Amino acid sequence: MKRSGILNSRLAGALAALGHGDTVLVCDVGMPVPPGPRVVDLAFRAGVPSFAEVLDGLLEELVVEAATAAEEMGAANPEAAALLAARLPQLCHVPHEELKRRTPGARLVVRTGEARPYANVLLRCGVFF
Repeated sequence: MKRSGILNSRLAGALAALGHGDTVLVCDVGMPVPPGPRVVDLAFRAGVPSFAEVLDGLLEELVVEAATAAEEMGAANPEAAALLAARLPQLCHVPHEELKRRTPGARLVVRTGEARPYANVLLRCGVFF
């Protein structure tokens, strides 16, 4: 058994399979999950695990070269907006409907237990060198 890092075997395996340019959607329990991408559903109950906890864990494991979130997040969920702004300086914003249109192209969807609006971000993987 792993001693540290991500212990969920499905998530650890999915992350190990990602390559440069692949995208990962980190989403709340309300985001429609499209057919196609591999889904790792971590939701246990409302709020568990939180969007912040999952995002921080993923950012320890991934190199992110770009990130996209809904522009509505700033008004509807300022806490999540501040979190993303602090963690992802390369963050860009698109309308929520556009973010949903982009999600079928994700290689991996990681569903959190977050139950607040617009706690979603699309991460594009980079390389570590």
